[in-house]
Amino acid sequence: MTENISDRKKVADLLRRVLLKSCSVREALLLYPKDTTDESLIAAYHALIHYEADEDIRHRDLLYKEEQDDYIEFLSYILDRGEDLPENIIANYKKYYDSAPILHKDNPQGFFKSFWKTLNVGFKKEK
Repeated sequence: MTENISDRKKVADLLRRVLLKSCSVREALLLYPKDTTDESLIAAYHALIHYEADEDIRHRDLLYKEEQDDYIEFLSYILDRGEDLPENIIANYKKYYDSAPILHKDNPQGFFKSFWKTLNVGFKKEK
């Protein structure tokens, strides 16, 4: 478990709201916790992006829609309990992305993070 349980519960609520269509994916991404380093929340962020990107497929294929909705609901359930997402889910997103395009906080540090990312000169951490 992590100290970011309140952020996880917030994201779980955002995921449910997207499924219930009381919030668009775009609105959910704008309301997402800023500057999070929680790998579970980063994976959930990517899941939301993929959910939005596959909207046309969900309209054409009802089985795919059901599976994708169940997946988002599953992520919501785990995060609402404050637990880490399974490692295979986190790893599945990590292999495609170095970082998530999560918004930064509204302060000078957040401004410069966004500025450097826009210029694509972010500093990579040594592994």
